[in-house]
Amino acid sequence: MGTLERKLASALLVCALPLLSACNSTGSSSFGNSAAEIELPSSVEEYPDNEVFKVAKVQFAAGNYGHAARYYERTVEVEPNNGEAWLGLAASYDRVRRFDLADRAYREAGRLIGDRAEYYNNIGYSYLLRGDVVKARSNFLKAHELDPASATINNNLDLLRDNVARSRQR
Repeated sequence: MGTLERKLASALLVCALPLLSACNSTGSSSFGNSAAEIELPSSVEEYPDNEVFKVAKVQFAAGNYGHAARYYERTVEVEPNNGEAWLGLAASYDRVRRFDLADRAYREAGRLIGDRAEYYNNIGYSYLLRGDVVKARSNFLKAHELDPASATINNNLDLLRDNVARSRQR
């Protein structure tokens, strides 16, 4: 890694650290979710197999990441070749800071849909949450190559750029 890349990585890490803290004194995560929303519950309400994937997506969209993870777990039991479900499971694990479990789910997702932009974008975001901005940027760039018009991917790249610009102003 060159000097410029090291400086960029250091600047990004300094800017990202406040965003990456798991909890603050109010009991909310860095994403504004309550502790209950980011914990993995021991059980969740039962749904028929043909509805559980839809429920998982709804729970994730509502910010109930622990519940989403449990429903995605059930989905991949029922549909082990559902790459979108594996990706949702990995993202849910990311949001409850279970990166060990997220890595396993990303491996399965990669096997099934590893050639898609959203796969690389999600892995990039996972690395951002972990504080590894170099790997985050690398994966965001792979995602951008596959889908340069994606607003989500472009927003993630802008977030990285904005953090670098802010760190240089300090």
